[in-house]
This record gives sequence, C-alpha cells and structure tokens, in this order.
Amino acid sequence: MLTQTDYDKLQQIMEESPEKKELITRLQKEHQMEISSLSHEIRNPLTLVYSTLQLIESKHPEVFTYEHWDAMHCDIEYMNQLLQELSSYNNSEHLSLKTLHTVSFLQSLVLSFAASVTDTDIEFTSRIEPGLPDICADAVKLRQILLNLLKNACDAVTSSFGYAQKQRPSISLEASMKKESIHIIVSDNGCGIHPESIDTIFEPFITYKKNGTGLGLPIARRIAAAHGGTLTVFSEPDRRTRFTLTLPVQHRDAF
Repeated sequence: MLTQTDYDKLQQIMEESPEKKELITRLQKEHQMEISSLSHEIRNPLTLVYSTLQLIESKHPEVFTYEHWDAMHCDIEYMNQLLQELSSYNNSEHLSLKTLHTVSFLQSLVLSFAASVTDTDIEFTSRIEPGLPDICADAVKLRQILLNLLKNACDAVTSSFGYAQKQRPSISLEASMKKESIHIIVSDNGCGIHPESIDTIFEPFITYKKNGTGLGLPIARRIAAAHGGTLTVFSEPDRRTRFTLTLPVQHRDAF
C-alpha cells in the first residue's frame, strides 16, 4: 500500500511532463481497480460465512454459550470493517462535488454529534463562525473526515491507558475563515499522541488503538488532499490533541 509520502512523490513526477502524468494516472487507476476487486471478492464469502453463523444460531441457540463464539463474531465484524475502510481508502480521492453550504453543513454535523454524547460525561462545545462562505466539496466525504476525528477524540478522552483524568473530558469543534481557507479544528483534552508515534498516524495500517484498522486517518488526509486542503495534527501527551482541517474556498476551477 502506498503511503501519503509516496503519493506526494508521484505527484511531483507527474508534474515533470504530460507523458509521465498519463502513465502514472493509468497505473494508479489499475491499482485502485485491483484493490476494489480484491475487497469485493473477499467480502462476498465473508458475507456467506456470517449468514451461515446466523443460521446455526437460529437452529442451535446453545452455541451462544460456547467458548470463543463471541470472539469469532468480533473477528468477522473486524474483517468486514477492514474491507469497508480499505474500499473507502481506495476511493477517497473520487469526489462528488457540489456547492456545500458550509455553515448549515457544520451545524447539522455538530448537532448530530452532540446528541451522541448526551448521556456521557463528555463536554462538547462548538463555535462556527457566522458567514462562512460556501465551498465546492463532497459533503459525504467531508462528513466522514469530521466524524472520524470526533470519534477519535471520544476514544482519547475516555481512554484510561496512560492517562489520569484530572478534569472533565472535553471535545470542541471550531470553524473559522483564515485568508482564503476555512479552518476546522477538532480538539480534545484526552491522552494525546506520543512524539514517536505522531509521524506515523497518517500511514495506512498503522494504529495504536485496540481493534483499529489504521485506515481512518489516512482516509481523512487523502480526502482533504483531494479537496485541495490539508489535515494536520498537534498533540501534547496526557494533555491535548488538535487536528486542523483546511479547505480552500476558491477552488472550483482546480477540480
């Protein structure tokens, strides 16, 4: 699997000449088709396995008491999640662009997320600058980025590993206009990311979370780059983490 650094190098080579751009573009498309085909071929028998397990359970409910039965279900669900995220990673640069009403989009997203943490100890705050301009974007994929960042923040503030909670767990989302870009910042006061790990969190299949696939953040960064934007991180272990998503406003002609 190519890393973001590899893609950046390929982009530089593509800019050297039209012939190189055409060749690399064709190779990338073939690579993406192979991954899609592989993911599809694995998902089909996996679905059959899951259906067979459900049939067994309906006819022999005693299997629920068998040792490792639940663990087997978890393993199958993990494989399915991995295949879904692999497909998302593969298609993260394919955008369906439309005019996005930024303020209403973000307001809807924060209301949805706020509802999901209502029954927890997490304090969630948001500040969306009024009058943010509309942008040309893929609303589904941008929502995917932000929900992934917010979910990661939830995991960070509720994790007890290496983190003694001394204050109420809190998460915030702020959106503002800076120069010609919209900056969306997701912050938390959770366990943070250690310096030796922070350079690798955007690399595919590298994860520091139990049952993580290591694809969520690489997908998010690739979607940001496909929009002509960036996704960066700043973190202090045991104190706070801040992800910043930047999206250019005047970018329609570049697509």
